[in-house]
Amino acid sequence: MLPTPVLVIDPDGVIAEANFAAETFLNLSSAALVGTPAEAVIGGSIAAVPNDAPFAAYDVELPMPDRRMRRADIAAAPLPDRPGWRVVSIHGPAPDHIVSRRPGREGGALTAAGAAAMLAHEIKNPLSGIRGAAQLLESSCDDASRDLTRLIRDEVDRVAALIDRMEGFTDTRPLTLAPQNIHAILGHVREVAAQGFAREFVLREIYDPSLPAVIGHRDALIQVLLNLLKNAAEAMEGREGGAITLTTAYRHGVSVHVRGSDGRQPLPIEICVIDEGPGAPDELASHLFDPFVTSKRTGTGLGLALVDKLVADLGGIIEYAREGDPPRTVFRLMLPRAGAGVAVPL
Repeated sequence: MLPTPVLVIDPDGVIAEANFAAETFLNLSSAALVGTPAEAVIGGSIAAVPNDAPFAAYDVELPMPDRRMRRADIAAAPLPDRPGWRVVSIHGPAPDHIVSRRPGREGGALTAAGAAAMLAHEIKNPLSGIRGAAQLLESSCDDASRDLTRLIRDEVDRVAALIDRMEGFTDTRPLTLAPQNIHAILGHVREVAAQGFAREFVLREIYDPSLPAVIGHRDALIQVLLNLLKNAAEAMEGREGGAITLTTAYRHGVSVHVRGSDGRQPLPIEICVIDEGPGAPDELASHLFDPFVTSKRTGTGLGLALVDKLVADLGGIIEYAREGDPPRTVFRLMLPRAGAGVAVPL
């Protein structure tokens, strides 16, 4: 029942026992851990230390089962009544290379949402009048002036499209959630991307076919995944032939607090969009999901903010991370499964 991940290792260096915290931290069941060489789970440094000697290692990279690396501190001590046996505890802080949606960011997002809603209301009406006036002028002016009226219409349409995106960001109506086949949605999104903005790239799929249905909203999930795929394609601009990878998996141990209750909602459905681009600049990484933050010269900074908002409406979380060797950009969605029942009490 200890909250710290603990493993018991036999004289042969094989894991003999693992507590629940270790299962959660390593994302493996006790049945999968028991019988596995400790070196495969916590690295080879522990194998070089005699079984009867205490041992500590700090800021060690641990290989996760999904090929991620996670940094943690390890402490090992011999069991006095069992010669050759050791107890290993793992102390892992939250990785500093992961950025996720957290409650602390919601205040700023809501303020920006209010400002965006006000701007949309105040600007859209006069824009339609400007566009109508430009159309009237176009019907009665010479060819040289028509170029100017077309410029006016094009610019009005561009600003109106931006405001439409802002209105999507500020929509506070609750979504109607229902069981969804996430692989069917991913198939649709992949086809749209392959025929359009991502046609220059290889789109790989690594799916868990046994994944249960997710509880969600089809249109919102499509919008989220399209935005992430478009973001990946833009990040890989100039790297024709590169790969964007879509993955799904079932993960244990992730949950979020449910507002208005004293329970937590498990989020076992994992969807990743992975690209080979350079990632976000360090100074922007912790603000990626904030509105109007972008490293693109032509970007509006609303794409990931809208993703963040929709994922929150779906009851999930989203993370940004740089993982692997060579490092790749990973946007990881964690969503509730359909038919999972009520939230787990705290």
